[in-house]
Amino acid sequence: QLQASGGGLVQAGGSLRLSCAASGRTLSPGTMGWFRQAPGKEREFVAAISWGGELTLYTDAVKGRFTISRDDAKNTVYLQMNSLKSEDTAVYYCAAKMALYSRSKVTDQGWYDYWGQGTQVTVSS
Repeated sequence: QLQASGGGLVQAGGSLRLSCAASGRTLSPGTMGWFRQAPGKEREFVAAISWGGELTLYTDAVKGRFTISRDDAKNTVYLQMNSLKSEDTAVYYCAAKMALYSRSKVTDQGWYDYWGQGTQVTVSS
């Protein structure tokens, strides 16, 4: 089970850090991802990270502003979001795939095995 937290209301230009904690199982050797769904839009890929954290991938819209990281000892993955914009407003979901990182698959939400419940991020302009 994945539990996402850390969302909230923030002004444009501000920062938030989302967390996704796994309970009941280890994330090893899984790939972790963050997705988001804005009102009236489909859920989209945000970022992914390999087991051990050596490989990461970001959607172009967040490159240079968001950082995905993980602490496998704590069974937790993070999404540090800086320089937030109003267009970042969405429900953010974490996801886990119990397989090694695959560059061609990490952006596909259908590839993931487990999903968190989502946490709302609202950026006011």
